[in-house]
Amino acid sequence: MSRTGKLSIVVPAAVKVAVKEHIVSVEGPKGQLTKTFSTNVQITLAEGHLSVLPLDETTFAHAMQGTARSILASMVQGVQTHYVKDLEIQGTGFKAILKGNTIDLALGYSHPILYAIPAGITVTTTDGGTKIKVEGADKHMVGQVAADIKHYYPVEPYKGKGVRIVGQFVRRKEGKKTA
Repeated sequence: MSRTGKLSIVVPAAVKVAVKEHIVSVEGPKGQLTKTFSTNVQITLAEGHLSVLPLDETTFAHAMQGTARSILASMVQGVQTHYVKDLEIQGTGFKAILKGNTIDLALGYSHPILYAIPAGITVTTTDGGTKIKVEGADKHMVGQVAADIKHYYPVEPYKGKGVRIVGQFVRRKEGKKTA
């Protein structure tokens, strides 16, 4: 039994929600999102509240109830205020340069890394290209873009070089000792 799934979602006045069978569209001042949900749950909109109910008593239906409710809450919040992930690049000569819809990452490789920014995501760079800000209405997409950029050069534990999410703890290791 999902405890999170039982809670209803309050839809603010600035957000419009349309439910058609298992397809939910959410539109707000910061964007529009559409998502298809499992056929094991029923999504209803009544009096400014979204609620999710399982259609049968299986474990999977109850799990989908909590999952669908969480995703819907993220969609409603995302179209009101964008989700933001801040990345930081550390290392000599490491930087990011924004070129239209592509971000050019110089991460110490013999070639530049070109990453195409998906639609609906805004990327900005500051501090000479060492700080990257990823923002958008879709929580999953913002996290995925940040993870993709970080994946090109994860932080290594000896010198601390690489791409990290701001606030991420990286355990540092002691280097090689000479006797």
